Amino acid sequence: MEKTKLLTIAVIGLLLLNLATLSFLFLSGPKPGKLPHKGRPEPREIIIEKLHFDAKQQQEYDKLIQWHRAEIEHLDDNIRHKKYLLYTFLYRDSTDVKLKERKQGILNELSYWQQQVEETHFKHFQDIRNLCNAQQQKDFDRLISELPKIFAPKPRGPRHD
Repeated sequence: MEKTKLLTIAVIGLLLLNLATLSFLFLSGPKPGKLPHKGRPEPREIIIEKLHFDAKQQQEYDKLIQWHRAEIEHLDDNIRHKKYLLYTFLYRDSTDVKLKERKQGILNELSYWQQQVEETHFKHFQDIRNLCNAQQQKDFDRLISELPKIFAPKPRGPRHD
């Protein structure tokens, strides 16, 4: 009977520990209406705050973001495809002149698509500036030097290449 009693106490103790842990997680979690802070704020939020966008401007900005993301996704697909083609040359004879010319052609196409990405980013920022009124354009001009940092990729964990 002592083994049964000990097992019952252990089960009840573990159950209470689980309940305490779950209670702590629920009670100390994010409050309703508040977003959990996960490091740096999203670029969208920074732009809206720094440029003091009103509700209508925010809606227009969201449309610009959707267009920009769709364009970049399309361009990134082209870049991925060209990189795939480029890497297939690793299987081939690197001394063949015709293959070298085709490889160079793919590299030129990759350069073109990367240029399109940068032009799309530039147009996106121009469109954002065009959303601004005169005072907001001054704020935007002050923000220009921060744009590379704001839109830099989020840091990832350690790389293991």
